[in-house]
Amino acid sequence: MNKKVLILSLSLFLSCGFMHAQEAQMSELQQRAETSLKDKKTADARYHFIRAYEDYMNKGNYQAGTECGVKAVALYYKENYYKEAFDLLSRIEQNIQGDPSAKAAMFYLTSKERYEMYMRMKRSPSALEHLKAMENYANASGKDELKNDILYNKAIYYYSFGMTAQGNAVFKEMASKLTNSKEYDKVDQAYKTLIANGRKSGNANLVANSYSNYIAWKDSAIAMKHADDIKALDNKITELNTTIEDKDSSLTTRQAAIVGLSILAAALAAALVLGGLVLMRFILLTRKQKKQIELANDSNALKAKFISNISAQMNPTLQKFDQSKPEVKALIDFNGHIQQLSDLENSNAEEMEFEEIKIPEFCEELMDEIRDKVKSEVNLTVNASKMSANFYKPYVSHILGHLLKNAAIYTPAEGTITLEFKKRGAHSFQFLVANTGEPIPEEKREDVFKPFLEIKDLTEGDGLGLPICKQMALKMKGDLEIDPKFTKGTRFILDLHS
Repeated sequence: MNKKVLILSLSLFLSCGFMHAQEAQMSELQQRAETSLKDKKTADARYHFIRAYEDYMNKGNYQAGTECGVKAVALYYKENYYKEAFDLLSRIEQNIQGDPSAKAAMFYLTSKERYEMYMRMKRSPSALEHLKAMENYANASGKDELKNDILYNKAIYYYSFGMTAQGNAVFKEMASKLTNSKEYDKVDQAYKTLIANGRKSGNANLVANSYSNYIAWKDSAIAMKHADDIKALDNKITELNTTIEDKDSSLTTRQAAIVGLSILAAALAAALVLGGLVLMRFILLTRKQKKQIELANDSNALKAKFISNISAQMNPTLQKFDQSKPEVKALIDFNGHIQQLSDLENSNAEEMEFEEIKIPEFCEELMDEIRDKVKSEVNLTVNASKMSANFYKPYVSHILGHLLKNAAIYTPAEGTITLEFKKRGAHSFQFLVANTGEPIPEEKREDVFKPFLEIKDLTEGDGLGLPICKQMALKMKGDLEIDPKFTKGTRFILDLHS
């Protein structure tokens, strides 16, 4: 017993010494950065991480320099300084040196930060591009932890953009690899992180699927751990039986073995009972959480249906009012927009029928609708190559028509309005609507797509136009966003997939 205590004490001493050695290897600049980060002093932490990055790079410690640099990048885009974040990443990548596997591991970190930024901006094609780059770097590095990390990030990507089946498959592959190597704690933490990310982003689909898969894995993992314990006990019993047979003449040895077996059996029985209690508690808790998610989804559906019913019932009465009055017309339009928004939330994406549309003619028709609505000498430009694309025409026409009408209102005389089409991949493309003039303030860009955020004079607009367009884009498994890089006015990007 004294020997075991001595070994345990020595191992604790060595592990503590290793932790202190790691801290000693950390530069003073990095220590300051980490301290500021813990104290939530973002600007101060970012400044010291950049200084630490420069110091490490000058000393030839490229791995530590890259790690500090990407931490500074994360603190930039955390506060929406995307330009500074991209510029710093470019500087880091120019300074990376080392053997091929080490360079691949460092480029993996920079590509991952680009992927995180595009995910934050909900730019699916760009995020996918860097996800593929991360996979190449992970394979080139030969590091298993990066190969597992890429599987985790693939799952996040698929879940975030509604590709549940692909997300389940990738996450299952990662969980299977870690489970087979007995790294149960890592799998458990990965599921918890995935669920937390889903809650943070408000992605109910990600949370529900993660919980369902987590429950199934937890049940099997507990069973495997018990099987491992039983196997270990069987091996111990075999070992003790061998000892007993080898020393059959020694009664003392036999008695010690019997006592040891009894203790092990009692410990295993206690562990099994405790494990059963923990499992039951976990199952009850997760079922309760799953029920809460289902109730929340049902509640949202009922609220949407209730609002839709109210809007439908009000419409006949509103139609009896004098529609020549601006206030009455604004109220009728507002009621119609509410009905439209509710219908979108309750509609099924499978009901849409995509059709092949000739892009140049389609764009010119949309632009013709605003020619008599723009101010004097406003230049209307269409940039679209002679090709066709498959999409749901009613929704796309509505979205682009609304964006162009808004552009006609806010573009000053002698300004420019542009409608552009870009092919982004075999099955993905974009429509871009840009106008010169005063841009939308950065702090309001996310709010313009959210309905009912502020009380408005309905005669000046109800603020539901862009939220309706956003819902239509999402129903087509696409997205609508404001381009953060466009500085000469405002540019909207409609991402679509055929």
